[in-house]
Amino acid sequence: MIRALFSAGTGMTAQQMNVDNIANNLANANSTGFKARRAQFEDLVYQNVVQPGAASGSSTVVPSGLQLGLGTRPSSNEIDLSQGNFAQTNGPLDLVIQGRGFFQVRQANGQTAYTRSGAFQLDKDGNFVTQNGIPLEPQISVPSEAQTITVAADGTVSYTLPNQTSSQTAGQIQLANFANPAGLNSIGNNLLLPTDASGDPVIGSPGGQEGLGTLQQGYLESSNVSVVNEFVNLIVAQRAYEANSKVVKAADEMYQQINNITQ
Repeated sequence: MIRALFSAGTGMTAQQMNVDNIANNLANANSTGFKARRAQFEDLVYQNVVQPGAASGSSTVVPSGLQLGLGTRPSSNEIDLSQGNFAQTNGPLDLVIQGRGFFQVRQANGQTAYTRSGAFQLDKDGNFVTQNGIPLEPQISVPSEAQTITVAADGTVSYTLPNQTSSQTAGQIQLANFANPAGLNSIGNNLLLPTDASGDPVIGSPGGQEGLGTLQQGYLESSNVSVVNEFVNLIVAQRAYEANSKVVKAADEMYQQINNITQ
């Protein structure tokens, strides 16, 4: 019964973390470019009362054995990299990646971070920056007097000046991709950092030979959180938590009966 208490306790702790993960997904249902995380679990060590395959006689072995598990624990909450829906904004600096890849931004400490959020703006110097003022990498600038700004599918940024009919090129947006994007480290503000698990970034032009997606101007990628699925997962997590709590209660009642034997 002691094993039942501890095993059920680990189940309750695991489902509590599962609910925490679901809550974060739902909280970011409207965050641009947000990718939901899916909690995963694994069983703990086993106590081998009878080892499977142990000898049961001179020429026979135990076919299955007797192993008692000691519960579960959260192992990871992997990023779901499926594409979110596109929301049309008609904003000239709103960009969406149709396919694989991440925008590159240069943080204040000089480290490059990566994001799927393409909600860019211009700072006082005409540089492309995120909503938090973090500049795009490589840096792209347009004059303050620019009349129109056009971003092509291959990332080429061009603009037109007053009294001019021909456009001028400001630069080309570069995208990055990773061998294992699920291994990226989330640091908030829609930003991700590479890790040993993700591998080094592969840089290239949108739609290039690196398998990177193309850009679409005037759209933003919505969160890929499915509110319906998250509520279903929440119900399952609640029921699993409730089931584990009933095991704790049952074990407690069995202990109570044992304690009452001598009374």
